[in-house]
Amino acid sequence: MLDTVQSILDEYATLEARLGDPAVHSDQDLVRTLNKRYAHLGPVVAAARAWTTAREDLAAARELAEEDASFADEVPALEEALEQAEEHLRRMLVPRDPDDDRNVILEVKAGEGGEESALFAGDLLRMYLRYAEQRGWRTQVEDATESDLGGYKDVRVSVSAKGHPGPGEGPWARLKYEGGVHRVQRVPVTESQGRIHTSAAGVLVMPEVEDQGEVELDPNDLRVDVYRSSGPGGQSVNTTDSAVRITHLPTGVVVSCQNEKSQLQNKEAALRVLRARLRQMAQDAADAEASAARRSQVRTVDRSERIRTYNFPENRISDHRTGYKAYNLDHVLDGDLDPVVQSAMDADEAARLAALAES
Repeated sequence: MLDTVQSILDEYATLEARLGDPAVHSDQDLVRTLNKRYAHLGPVVAAARAWTTAREDLAAARELAEEDASFADEVPALEEALEQAEEHLRRMLVPRDPDDDRNVILEVKAGEGGEESALFAGDLLRMYLRYAEQRGWRTQVEDATESDLGGYKDVRVSVSAKGHPGPGEGPWARLKYEGGVHRVQRVPVTESQGRIHTSAAGVLVMPEVEDQGEVELDPNDLRVDVYRSSGPGGQSVNTTDSAVRITHLPTGVVVSCQNEKSQLQNKEAALRVLRARLRQMAQDAADAEASAARRSQVRTVDRSERIRTYNFPENRISDHRTGYKAYNLDHVLDGDLDPVVQSAMDADEAARLAALAES
């Protein structure tokens, strides 16, 4: 661990020196990259320094105890402090998802259950918007298809952080666990006999592409269609062909956007989503080719599985991956999602720690 800690401290010092060099600031892209890495290493460096201090304090107490027995009384407490500092540092050193501080594109789609599923999709959207608001993130509804009763057949929203989030605090770090099938049990508004129905909605979360160079798009591979908007968007709705649909011909991926006021804005928004989808497809393909590696890295999110149940009669929320259960569904749907998300993060971290110990 000493070698690992020293390499981190050396890298942190190098970053500090480079960020203090006026010549570096002529390249803003480089500055952003350096600042991001510097912010990421900050908590790790703090944990490393606390561990080093605890080691030195314990060594000093043991040395003094050889000359003065009264110092021996301090040793047990210092040993405990060192153990805690070492455990905290070990957790900080667990390999992190390199995408954790990225912004995300989140989609909610109604599934089985007709109008009830669409209404539930609207509830999930509101939950995520409230959660983002509580965490100080920015949100923008990029595209939406509403249902007859005010729900959503499908809706897409971008979520972005302000500044440089710390480890585990970025939109992807917390929202990636939301991908999958969400099941709801309640009496639908369309049910006249008061019977409880079960329906579902799907959630897809993708890390946003930060650099367009990450995903090269050949204009010859794109078919761009424009059409008249049919949803929110101001005076241009139903009067101009501002909505955009982009088809990526090699993969068949189709992305549409109509919520911006201009055709250019909608095209740029659609391209952002297309890049994110293509990047995610490439990542999924790479994961499939390296299934053994994927198991060792402990992917806790399988987007095809039923991950959570929202039971309205019992006011209960249950996460089927982590065993988390609470009877405050009303608060969760109002944005109090952190305890649920944290249960997934804790399970993921525990599995990574176990994999690190094995290696």
